[in-house]
Amino acid sequence: MSRRMTAEITRGAVPLAEVVRGDLVESVHLGHLVVLDAAGEVVLAAGDPTAEIWPRSSLKPLQAVAMVRAGLDLPPELLALAAASHNGEPVHRDGARAILAGAGLGVDALRNTPSLPMYPPAAADWLRAGRDAESIAQNCSGKHAAMLATCVAAGWETGGYLAVDHPLQRAVRAVITELTGAEPAHVTTDGCGAPLFATTLSGLARSFGTLAGAAAGEMSQEPTARVARAMSAHPEMVAGTGREDTLAMRAVPGAVAKIGADGVCAAGLPDGSSLAFKVLDGADRPRPALLAAALRLAGALEVPGADPAALAAIGRVPVLGGGEPVGEVRATFDDGLGAGVAVGQGVRS
Repeated sequence: MSRRMTAEITRGAVPLAEVVRGDLVESVHLGHLVVLDAAGEVVLAAGDPTAEIWPRSSLKPLQAVAMVRAGLDLPPELLALAAASHNGEPVHRDGARAILAGAGLGVDALRNTPSLPMYPPAAADWLRAGRDAESIAQNCSGKHAAMLATCVAAGWETGGYLAVDHPLQRAVRAVITELTGAEPAHVTTDGCGAPLFATTLSGLARSFGTLAGAAAGEMSQEPTARVARAMSAHPEMVAGTGREDTLAMRAVPGAVAKIGADGVCAAGLPDGSSLAFKVLDGADRPRPALLAAALRLAGALEVPGADPAALAAIGRVPVLGGGEPVGEVRATFDDGLGAGVAVGQGVRS
């Protein structure tokens, strides 16, 4: 069983990023990547766009859409937090508490895995205050607070909100099926304790194109538009200081971006074009370089108000020697096509 599953994820994988130290390539990150145009057609495929993956926290915007459909009503900055893998900075912890308080609940209702804040300075402050790992500090506390608030709004019981057959999780599964275009074939448990549904890389990309495209209709109050608009308007709530998805949404107005653990990322642009990738070894290191390069190929620099310098800065991932840059992590498809990369007619130079 394990050998068969390993073969499935590695089949067709290609080099997505190279780690260059000095004048030699030191390491290579394999994976799968797809860029879709506004019609959902493949602009660029590196590896296998149909690869089935665990999208991890890249699913959070879709989970948030399900919550809004079920009656969750939050101001935009807190709705962005519902779709977040946040740093655990004070604004994030305060926001999660506010979501809970609005539903008449306290932090004891949270069932996500206790953790320290993700952002090192926030974790240091937390420990200096005599605190230990807690659910409110964990990066998924905004999502879990919103899940509980959704249950209160819908009249569902809160104690079992993480059960895969709970009405909330059935609603989440339905939204994932709708926006990705396929019923999840596999389900497991994510790191935070919530159900995790599998999807294909192209399905994940397609869902982000739908989200970002919906938000571009400024008058739309559809749940997809509300979630996407909240994320792009409050990117600091989606991740936080120094995080690539926050920085990408600041650099490209109207973009919707969300990373996931184990080397996953997805993003959509206001015209409905989109991208998704999975780094095969689960490394975070190449993710910023891949995100910046894929956004350029998807047409991010054509978005009015896009900041080319800010997008380029996201993609600069230095390799250090003696504390100084001696190389970089770079996307293999950024300047010319690498092996195993297929290009559609709509590719942008």
